[in-house]
Amino acid sequence: MGRPASGKESIEAARRLFKSARTADELRLAQAVLLPLEMGLSLEQTAKIIGRSRGVTCSMRTRFAQISGGARPVPRSKRALRNRAKADLEREKQVLDEVLATAVTGGIVVIPQIKPEVESKLGKTMALSTLYRMLARHGWRKLAPDTEHPQGDPAAREAWKKNS
Repeated sequence: MGRPASGKESIEAARRLFKSARTADELRLAQAVLLPLEMGLSLEQTAKIIGRSRGVTCSMRTRFAQISGGARPVPRSKRALRNRAKADLEREKQVLDEVLATAVTGGIVVIPQIKPEVESKLGKTMALSTLYRMLARHGWRKLAPDTEHPQGDPAAREAWKKNS
């Protein structure tokens, strides 16, 4: 016979989570704590009911006890900030509105030239590809291809062309 389930100090937190669970994972977590304590089920029986392995169920119970006891921080929501994002979507939109104010009226945007300004406003460095993805995420798109380099000399270009 296995040892009795521990975690009676976190049973109230598990009951609250059971009542307010918004996802299947939150419900499984509450069940992993409550079923052995209130129903007297073994870890194997609990694992079978919630559809997880015995080891995962044990880890879930341990993690919940640590979080409810204050020994471990509450994990942050994945919805709050995209994974490895430089800023949240509202902040990105605000920065792009500030930086691209001239482009709204028909001005030309050259991404490598606005990159340092965006980096300074966000306070983080970023790759050009990140900036291109940020622009695409907020509905900016390339309307016309670049026909000439912005620092080029049009007179020198005309002089260089062959006369036929």
